[in-house]
Amino acid sequence: MPVLTQPPSMGDVLKYEVNPNYTREAITLLAGLPYPAGSVLGRITASGKYTLSSAAGADGAETAVAVLLYAVDATLADATGVVLARGPAIVSRAALFYDGSVDDAAKIAAKLGEIAALGIVARDST
Repeated sequence: MPVLTQPPSMGDVLKYEVNPNYTREAITLLAGLPYPAGSVLGRITASGKYTLSSAAGADGAETAVAVLLYAVDATLADATGVVLARGPAIVSRAALFYDGSVDDAAKIAAKLGEIAALGIVARDST
């Protein structure tokens, strides 16, 4: 019998939020890649578009400002996504997805600190 795998969903990422009308925002994701649910995003200052928050840079996206709640394929063109932009909210630490440059414990801790400043707390949960 074949094994079925399912990509992470919003329920895997978001564990608690005070009020969806307050904590969520619709945003524009920069074209070029598919964004999985749980992507930790930064906002490019010049365009206002969101992309994966890198460990370093100077375009504004190096600061994490949101967590993507639903997977979005923006491979060919900019796309709209729904993000958790502020708390109080709790997300699963294991369900978060980072840019490739966020590749060690210190950089991950920095990203978690940036979203914690927004009231979005990452917890070890299932």
